[in-house]
Amino acid sequence: MLTPPLAQAFDHVPVLAAQVLASFTALEPLLQERGGGLLIDCTLGGGGHSALLLEAHPGLRLVGLDQDPTARQAAAERLEPFGDRVSIVATNFADYQPQEPALAVMADLGVSSPQLDVAERGFSFRQDGPLDMRMNPQAGETAAELIERLEETELADLIYAYGEERLSRRIARKIKQHLAEQGPFAGTDALAYLVAGCYAPKARRGRIHPATRTFQALRIAVNDELGVLDRLLQQAPDWLEPGGLMGVISFHSLEDRRVKTAFSSDERLQRVTRKPETAGEEEQSSNPRSRSAKWRVARRRDLS
Repeated sequence: MLTPPLAQAFDHVPVLAAQVLASFTALEPLLQERGGGLLIDCTLGGGGHSALLLEAHPGLRLVGLDQDPTARQAAAERLEPFGDRVSIVATNFADYQPQEPALAVMADLGVSSPQLDVAERGFSFRQDGPLDMRMNPQAGETAAELIERLEETELADLIYAYGEERLSRRIARKIKQHLAEQGPFAGTDALAYLVAGCYAPKARRGRIHPATRTFQALRIAVNDELGVLDRLLQQAPDWLEPGGLMGVISFHSLEDRRVKTAFSSDERLQRVTRKPETAGEEEQSSNPRSRSAKWRVARRRDLS
């Protein structure tokens, strides 16, 4: 069982829930016609979106994918009332091959609040923890290992490309200097403090923390987030039945540009949302994480 703090942490409201539910109402005629259908939730997390969709559409069955063992355990508890309609698979969505065609595929590309809020995961600059940042804490290179392995120029390029950070060269130089003179960072707090010190004092007091872009870049690199997204966008249309829907929630421009391009240029897909749907003022106020969220939907064409 989850310890109480982790169970409580995963009890969060899924972002853009109303938009997701509204988009997937189009599935109901297909579900009625076929007597049921499959939903693949590529980023199961705590199971929030999946629970809403399973409740709204009794004919849906779920395959939920997640490489984070804590998320899978939390989702299993949340989805227990749906019984054998639910199957949870321990995998990164880029490595998954479905056993049957799906009526819906969805992905929420954001790091969940529980992952950010648990300091031991090392995602957050607001709580001190080890420089880890791995979605799957049992495999792969940590952020600490990454910054130690890369040359200064490589690190600067990474921070610029994945974080769109204009001070990337200064930040990379300071990071490598710290490693050479003082050794590994004590934790996320120490790295965030160093990055903030690269900014002018006035710029450190903005709405966005100075370390946001650098931490985003390291997290993306550690988890190959853009690489696995590209593979998902290439593979997932083939998972869908004709008329099936694919929806993606992205949280920054690097992701959204890829989703937009795929949905508009892939001959297998027809765009449903011409422009991304975003959170209303009420949701943005109650859930600040939703401010940058964008929801795009496409439908699988019948190419037979």
